[in-house]
Amino acid sequence: MFQALCHTVDSFVGTNKNRENIMTSDEAKQKLIDAGRILEAEGQGDLTRGHVSVRVPGDSSLFFMKPHSHGFDEITMENIVICNLEGEKVGGGGRRHSEVFIHSEIFKARPDVTSVIHSHPTYAVALSATGKSMRPISQPSVAFSDGLPYFNDTINLIRTKNLGAGVARALGSCKAVLMRNHGVALAGATLEESTILAIMLDNACKIQLLAESAGGIGAVFPPEYIKELHDAITQPEQYAINFEFLRRKVLRSTTR
Repeated sequence: MFQALCHTVDSFVGTNKNRENIMTSDEAKQKLIDAGRILEAEGQGDLTRGHVSVRVPGDSSLFFMKPHSHGFDEITMENIVICNLEGEKVGGGGRRHSEVFIHSEIFKARPDVTSVIHSHPTYAVALSATGKSMRPISQPSVAFSDGLPYFNDTINLIRTKNLGAGVARALGSCKAVLMRNHGVALAGATLEESTILAIMLDNACKIQLLAESAGGIGAVFPPEYIKELHDAITQPEQYAINFEFLRRKVLRSTTR
């Protein structure tokens, strides 16, 4: 059983600020576009639902976000929305998402977070419907061995600040939260981190559901083995390398 409490991620703050300072706004927007294409290609899309955001470099009180009424793979430089920490649109060409408060309230509560993703991945939603805790039975699941809490307040859309704050409270200092019967919210120190974690989380849920349906989960490795693997696969370099691989993969598929 995973621990109920998560370790803090304050150690990422300094590094995170440095990354923000060396990235331009256009570079951050392009990375948001790349993240959207990756998320769609990796099965995170649910029609036009779901959204991804990243803080504006040099101004942590603002963030770029995918626009309303568009799929993950339809983000462009022109339709990206700029919002503040109150969830208000302050710039950009697209419509603001009604669930912007998932992002604004997490950013408000977590200065260490640079990127937030909300999606409705099939296996994560299925596991959340069971109410079960994730077990450290696969490499993707071990990334969340420091805690994967639940948000149980509603199945509905998160269209108010209060509900957004509830998601942020449920997330706490963790990497992700299962929004029961609805979807997931992920928080990363970088856009690369949040994107790769979104994919790993759904993979982990799929493996657990398959194992349980095949007769149940057997013996789990000892905590020290789990911690060693966790620390290895959650290094910033791992997120960056795998994000770049998926970016190249999407680019190859669009240029054939």
